[in-house]
Amino acid sequence: MTFRIESVRARLTIFYVLVLAVVLLVVGGLIHVMLARVLYARIDDGLVDLVQIATTSLDNDLAEGQDIVDAARSTATELASQQQMLAIYTTDGRLLAESARDGDLEIALPPVATVPSTSTQLTTVTERRDRGDRHRLAMRMVTLPTHAVTYLVVAGTSLEPTDEELEAVRETLAYVVPIALLLAGLGGWFLAHRSLAPVVAMAERARRIGGENLSGRLPVANPKDELGRLAGTFNELLERLEFAMSQQRQFMADASHELRTPITTTRTAANVALQQRHRNEDEYRHALEVIEQQATRLSRMVDDLFTLARADAGTYPVSRQPMYLDEIVEEVVAGARIVASTRQVRVEHFGVASASFLGDEELIRRMVTNLLDNAVRHSPTGARVTVELRAAGGRHAIVVADQGPGIPVENQPHIFERFYRVDPSSSRARDEGAGLGLALVRWVAHLHGGAVTLTNSSNAGSTFTVELPLNG
Repeated sequence: MTFRIESVRARLTIFYVLVLAVVLLVVGGLIHVMLARVLYARIDDGLVDLVQIATTSLDNDLAEGQDIVDAARSTATELASQQQMLAIYTTDGRLLAESARDGDLEIALPPVATVPSTSTQLTTVTERRDRGDRHRLAMRMVTLPTHAVTYLVVAGTSLEPTDEELEAVRETLAYVVPIALLLAGLGGWFLAHRSLAPVVAMAERARRIGGENLSGRLPVANPKDELGRLAGTFNELLERLEFAMSQQRQFMADASHELRTPITTTRTAANVALQQRHRNEDEYRHALEVIEQQATRLSRMVDDLFTLARADAGTYPVSRQPMYLDEIVEEVVAGARIVASTRQVRVEHFGVASASFLGDEELIRRMVTNLLDNAVRHSPTGARVTVELRAAGGRHAIVVADQGPGIPVENQPHIFERFYRVDPSSSRARDEGAGLGLALVRWVAHLHGGAVTLTNSSNAGSTFTVELPLNG
């Protein structure tokens, strides 16, 4: 079974303590090894120096006329101390003199032939008592050519003080490391708590933020650190979500309002026609005409809503294929003239003879149709609507101008928004527009890498220009 620690604070603390434990153990081990190496090297150097000094002393004593035994005893007595013992043997292993040797230390000489004469041999021996103290010995076969004498010089010292010092170091590390880890764990827990406190606060605040109160924001303690930047980014996301939710609510409210009008009109016309058992043909025909008009408006509105909804979701199937913009504009103008004639509005067309383009033909057709429909509906009786297709600056331009009342300056920034109408209170606006046409025009233009702008608007009329890239 896998054990998993859920708390980030606990995981950070444990990770910190484990890393610190490894560091302390490695550093403590290195300190112990280096200290032991230095102390033992110092002992070895002292013993080697003592052997060398004993050799010089023996040579001097023999030069003063002492015999072999007296020279050995004199040297051992003078050079030995409480810290260092000195023993001098003959070449056959017979002890001539010794001084300061621990009574518990028994020196077992190696074969004399194995003791070097050109260097000092170092070895470690252990007392035979239960305490088992260790001693360091230095041996060398010393030959004095001027006196034809050879000695086996043995210098030694107890390693007990050094071993006790190293043991004290180990005991100190054994106490210090756990205490340090405990303090580090407490400190790490505290620091993790302080560091993660903003995260906990953000989580609590985020838990209280829902679809009904997206206006809430996460607290930002320090906008310059990582948590502050995270909170700032999350707040930006909340702002986008709030804006999207607001747009969605407004979209639903506007769509419900706009769909209610044709439905209500249709039901009213049907109810009026059915209130009396017998009506003449003209009355029934009039009712059916009203129903047909509202059904057409409702169908167009639902179609636009569906198109924009799929556009927002990025699922609208765009079919790009070669086409000619001039042919599409001519066809749309021909259809618009039929509608415009019922209003006594003239539609005039100017443009280039050929304008190839790569795009979705159905969407381009709807874009031009919406522009023309918007221009015709806002043109007074006897007015003129012009449609011009031209190529300039490496782009196609479709320019639609009407002679309507124009768009007030304060309304111009919003005319491409969905369900926005300059004068929603007028009966004409309620009957003929839902405020989706220009929004659809803008989306189609952007989808094809172009743009639509209101290039002119005054009391003499308004002019809309759609620019599309030459290559589509």
